[in-house]
Amino acid sequence: MTDDANAPWLIVGLGNPGPEYAANRHNVGFMVVDLLAERIGGKFKRAQKAQAQVVEGRMGPPGPANRRVILAKPMSYMNLSGGPVTALRDFYKVPTAHVVAVHDELDIDYGVLRLKIGGGDNGHNGLKSMTKAMSAEYHRVRFGIGRPPGRMQVADFVLKDFSSSERKELDYFVDRAADSVECLVAEGLERAQSAYNS
Repeated sequence: MTDDANAPWLIVGLGNPGPEYAANRHNVGFMVVDLLAERIGGKFKRAQKAQAQVVEGRMGPPGPANRRVILAKPMSYMNLSGGPVTALRDFYKVPTAHVVAVHDELDIDYGVLRLKIGGGDNGHNGLKSMTKAMSAEYHRVRFGIGRPPGRMQVADFVLKDFSSSERKELDYFVDRAADSVECLVAEGLERAQSAYNS
């Protein structure tokens, strides 16, 4: 697969399927791709070739910066995300450098964004699974959720819903994360980093 400027982009929100997980911190990736799907006027449907839900459409301003995109939510549970993502990448002929994982990040303060390509998984099981399945050279939109308070276990913290005070700003932060994905796809990583890495 060539890294063709006109190749489609695969934007993957990481999360866990099912209503009991829907509002968890770990599911912020799903929240961001849900908003992106709304913006492009698409509804998620079951993928034919992968355990995932997908929306196909176009993103970006009219003209050469307008890109074909596939938005995806793996339905495999977080720690098995790599299988569905790789199947979608291969089916839609997406270069790995055009894959974007949107995910929660413990080591960044709540609501802060960091965009990058490649790197480690920092203990994130979704990223670990993706990297094992296809290499680390994909983009990440890291959505800060902060560290657990006191002695709370990381697993308990990420599988809890956002607190009531966090929820007051959540829509704004999800909106900003969706903006950053659109900027990344249309204008490239450097432009998106300078605009959104805070």
